[in-house]
Order: sequence, then C-alpha cells, then structure tokens
Amino acid sequence: MFSGSMVAIVTPFDSQGKFDEEVYRQLIDFQIENGTDVIVPCGTTGESATLDFDEHEHVIKVCLDQVNKRVPVIAGTGANNTAEAIHLSKNAKQMGADGLLLVCPYYNKPSQEGVYQHYKKIAGEVALPQVLYNVPSRTGINISADTTVRLAEIDNIVAIKEASGDLTQVGQILARAGDKIDVISGDDFLTFPMMCCGAKGVISVSANAIPKQVKDMVEAVLNADYRTACKLHLKLLEFHTAMFIESNPVPVKKTLELMGKLEANVRLPLVDMSDATLEKLKNVLSKYALI
Repeated sequence: MFSGSMVAIVTPFDSQGKFDEEVYRQLIDFQIENGTDVIVPCGTTGESATLDFDEHEHVIKVCLDQVNKRVPVIAGTGANNTAEAIHLSKNAKQMGADGLLLVCPYYNKPSQEGVYQHYKKIAGEVALPQVLYNVPSRTGINISADTTVRLAEIDNIVAIKEASGDLTQVGQILARAGDKIDVISGDDFLTFPMMCCGAKGVISVSANAIPKQVKDMVEAVLNADYRTACKLHLKLLEFHTAMFIESNPVPVKKTLELMGKLEANVRLPLVDMSDATLEKLKNVLSKYALI
C-alpha cells in the first residue's frame, strides 16, 4: 500500500522553540519536488516525544494542508499509552491522514502479548491503514517476528517499519507473512539489503537532506536494477551513518541548517551538536557537495 522513498520529516522550531510553520511548508515542498513518495510527520525524527497534544495535531494538520493530496501522508500517532495512541489516531483520521505510524509502546516494557493487544485495540478503534514501528534502540523492546506475523492477520495493519537492525528477523517476517504485511526499512543504511529481500521502501531520515538521492536508490531496486542500486547504496552509506553521529534528529537538523533550510533548534533533553562532532559532520557533507 505504501512504498518507495518516504521521509520521516523533521519538525522545525524557531529560536523560541516554537513550531515554525512556514519553514515546515517549505520543507514539504522540497520533498515533493524531489520525488519523495510519502510524507511521515510526527515520528521520532519529528521529535514527537516533545510535542504536546495540541502541537502534535497542529503539525499533522499543517502537513496535510501543504501536501494537499499530492502524495500520501502517514501520521505518527503512536504512544506508550494505548488510549492516547487511539486519541491521536482518531484525530489524524478526522484530519484526513492516509495512514498511521505507530511506534511500539516504550518504557512500559509490555510482553509480546501486550504489544499484540495494544496494536489490535488501535486497529479495531481506528479504520485507517496502520504501519507498526519497531525500533528497539528507542523503545527498549523488540516486536518479535512471531508477533508481527500474528498482527499481519488484522486487515488494516498493512506494514511494519523495521528498525531493529536484524536482517534475519526481517527475512522471517517476509518469509512467513510477506503476502499479508509489507516491510519498510527504518534504517537508511540497511534499505538496500532489506529491499533485496522484499521490503517495499524506506521511511528515511537521510531523505530530509538528500531526497532525490534516496529516491533514486529506492527506485533502482524497485525497477530490479540491482547493480545501480548497490552502487548508489554504497555511495550514500557514509552520509547515512553521519545522520546518526549523535542522537537523531540532531545531525539531520544541523545538516539542513548548513544547507540553509532551517535553524537546527531541538527541544530538551536533546541539545545542539558538539563542536567536535560538528567538524566531523561538515567533513562528510563536504564530500557530498552539500555545503
């Protein structure tokens, strides 16, 4: 249902820490002009953890308005409180979102049965296509292949964004339920091998800054031009790695600032990039002729 190069878009803040709507609209146009297939607001890269309810809904509303149905919008509406996730998801549906991105419940450390019941409850309450989001490095727990296969039986659970870094787990999901649930890469540096196994695309951090390059690599795989895709993957690998030189989205926001697209303001407890790391980032960006 959702495929191609999808961007986990950043949420720009002004010098006072407030949502910068005008810059956000410009970033969305930059993505669409460069071929991005889907916009994903309010994910990890969008700093959803520090957006209050009103801000969260406003960011999604602005995104939908600016996109204006040119491409699908998958709204990040996950939470570690099932009732909260349902509330955010219902509001996103009412505003016109095409799908939902639902992060695995964090901090609570539910059992696999708890994870299953969490997603089953949301799916039953909100009639929109839903994308599970497995990112154990952030949440503290892994959505196992067994649990994903169970959830694949629910009609409106259509995909999983896999950021576990475990290609064996990705293969198990595709082997056992690839006809019922799509896999989407959640790690830019693993998109190529995941797509070679059958993943449908990527929800990308890197695409915030290099949307055309990410799109070109993904399109090459989808067109079965694996030689070109591999060449592009290897060419972009250092850039992808640099986007995680500090906690996401600090590096990608700093990259966008150096490209003249926003101010690299983040909300506490995230802080600006250290001077030493900044020099490393600048060296990488220079190699890619971005600065």
